[in-house]
Amino acid sequence: MTTSIPREVDLAALPALPRDEGGPVFKAPWEAQAFAMTLALHARGVFTWREWADALAAELAGAAARGEPDDGTRYYEHWLAALEKLVAAKKLVTGPELAQRTDEWDAAARATPHGKPIELRRR
Repeated sequence: MTTSIPREVDLAALPALPRDEGGPVFKAPWEAQAFAMTLALHARGVFTWREWADALAAELAGAAARGEPDDGTRYYEHWLAALEKLVAAKKLVTGPELAQRTDEWDAAARATPHGKPIELRRR
């Protein structure tokens, strides 16, 4: 998947980011979506890139403190957790709303046949 990275986004601030010579790489569509959501929120001025890098670094440090392996296999899980926390801290979504949406995604994923796109009902 090709991703256009805005100039103000400093990927060097994210040294563990899975990438190749073309830029970030993703193992699954949800990883690319989480990445794109982060760029979109940054582009809208919701947070600075430094705030994002610090939030992700804190999430990765927490994983290391818990003894999780630093092999990159869970990088985007940490990315998503950092994004959820930053969005909550910015009060873009409340904790209960996030928990409800997580439950909705989980139910939709369980009801979706393997290989098919997960679809949520509109609210």
